[in-house]
Amino acid sequence: MLHELLWQLNADIARRCLEHPFVRGLADGSLDFAAFKRYVAQEAFFLRAYLRVYALAATDSDNLERARQFQRLMKGVLRELELHGSYAATLGIGLASVQPYWETTAYTDFLLRVAWQGEPDETVAALVPCMRLYSFLGTELSASLRPGHPYGDWITTYSSDWFKAQSEQVESILDEVATDSATVREVYRYAMQYELVFFSAPMEGA
Repeated sequence: MLHELLWQLNADIARRCLEHPFVRGLADGSLDFAAFKRYVAQEAFFLRAYLRVYALAATDSDNLERARQFQRLMKGVLRELELHGSYAATLGIGLASVQPYWETTAYTDFLLRVAWQGEPDETVAALVPCMRLYSFLGTELSASLRPGHPYGDWITTYSSDWFKAQSEQVESILDEVATDSATVREVYRYAMQYELVFFSAPMEGA
C-alpha cells in the first residue's frame, strides 16, 4: 500500500519526532508548561488551516463519497480543536489573538499552496503525515499514562481508536487517489519535516 511505503520511507523523521525533547517531555510529564502553552496556541492556529485544506480537498473532489469522507475528517479536526480550546481555557490562552511562529506559517502556507495549486493526490499526501504521525506518537506514549499525568488528555486523544480510525481514513483516500511518484514522495516528506520543526519552536520560545 502506498501509505505504508511512504511511512516507511520517512521512518527516520518519525523516530526523530518520537525522540524529540518536546515529545519526551509529554511522555514523562516533565515538559515545561510554558512550552506546552506555546504549543497549544500554535497547534490551534495550525488546525484551523488544516481544516481549510480538508475543505478545499472536498470541494475539488468529483467523487461524492470521497467528499463525504473529507467532511467526516473535518469533523475530526473540529474535535481536536475542542481539545485545544479546553487547554486554552485552562492555560489562559486567547486563541483569537495567537501570533503564529514562522515555523507554523511555513507549514500552513505549504499545505494551502499544495491544496490551491497542486493535484488532488499531492493535497492528500500533504495531509496524511500529521494524522499518521500523531497516531504513532500517541500509541507510543500511551505506555507512559498514569493517574494524574499532566498531559494525559493529549496522550489519550492521540492514542485512541477514534484518532487511529481518522488516520486510517485519510490514508485510505491516499491509496485511492495517488500513485507512487517523485512529487507525492516529496510532498509527504516535506510535511513530515515540518512536523519535526513544529515541535522545536515551542521549546525555543520562538
